[in-house]
Amino acid sequence: MELTDEQFGLITEQFKTLKDRSAFYARKFEGIDLSDVRTPDDFRKLPFSEKADLREVYPLGLAAVPEEKIVRIHSSSGTTGTPVVIPYTQKDVDGWATMFARCYETAGITTTDRIHITPGYGLWTAGIGFQLGAERLGAMAVPLGPGNTEKQLRMMEDLQSTVLCATSSYALLLAEVIAERGIRDKLALKKGVIGSERWGEKMRRRIEDELGIEIFDIYGLTEIYGPGIGISCSAHDGMHLWSDFVYAEIVDQVTGEPVPDGEVGELVLTTLRKEGAPLIRYRTHDLTRFIPGDCPCGLKHPRIDTLVGRTDDMFKVKGVNMFPAQVEEVIAITSGTSSEYQVMIEHIMGRDVLTVLFETDLTGEDRERCEEELAMIFKAKIGCTPEAKGVPMGELPRS
Repeated sequence: MELTDEQFGLITEQFKTLKDRSAFYARKFEGIDLSDVRTPDDFRKLPFSEKADLREVYPLGLAAVPEEKIVRIHSSSGTTGTPVVIPYTQKDVDGWATMFARCYETAGITTTDRIHITPGYGLWTAGIGFQLGAERLGAMAVPLGPGNTEKQLRMMEDLQSTVLCATSSYALLLAEVIAERGIRDKLALKKGVIGSERWGEKMRRRIEDELGIEIFDIYGLTEIYGPGIGISCSAHDGMHLWSDFVYAEIVDQVTGEPVPDGEVGELVLTTLRKEGAPLIRYRTHDLTRFIPGDCPCGLKHPRIDTLVGRTDDMFKVKGVNMFPAQVEEVIAITSGTSSEYQVMIEHIMGRDVLTVLFETDLTGEDRERCEEELAMIFKAKIGCTPEAKGVPMGELPRS
């Protein structure tokens, strides 16, 4: 995606003092005179930033402002390695709230809505981001946080929440419990704002159908504010990224060169207004593509497609590289399967054995035919044949 004059102006304005303000970038760009970055092509020659770089300066080495300007820190939700700590100034918090409120508005959410927030609070950016946006919008926030499904359902019913904010897996769990108890008619849910996890079309349809809601995908990552830097719109064809706050590139994950618009590659983001921890050409490891053309909703902000996966999500079996999104595609087009699946990879007697467990209502010969069909489609689409095994609905783990 081409850099606009406004975006490039914001970047070069940052560059005037960046190395003076940030010891991290003084080292990162050692030997590079940022005043020589005069064109978008010059900008694209700058080195990428990686999560490993950010871990090396734990805890507060990313700060590009004096400590007295830092009003909050958040940390990435990864479970391995040294955490990444991101400092925020008040301007950063306000900018995040502005973007998140814009996400809600894009989803048609107004001040009359009651926003039921189930993502986690604390160092993670999720729960507090959903709340920030609701308060900036002027809607009622119902900040329950995760877990305690009994309390979630009671508050959802008693307060007549109209918007559900959740991860896809927890939204599915709530949908299943609501359907099991037959209480959907007692609820006022109209919309869902779902993020944090990859999920397939079949799972989306289940949640929408069982809850009777319209779902919007929200995008973000802790290093770049948190959730709320982009969202899908009423057209439901990709997610708009707020291009007045972030500049997006999509590059070949191996060479780092730009890929043509419409082709899948790795999303690289640059913050345009962030003070506490600006990021320049940050590799997200998320795989997606730009959606070319104008969006029917009228928004001019660029769109990225639903994430294919992450570069570090790829797994290899029998010499074949594959991503979770490809497995989800197979599940989606196999008749008789539900949305939930589990992939097991074992190394037995010197060979790889790939097993795909999937939930289904089918039994007996019908289930066997479904298993055969899934294995055949998997082979045709991905290139290797799995052991396909159908299991009863609800048997696979929920989170």
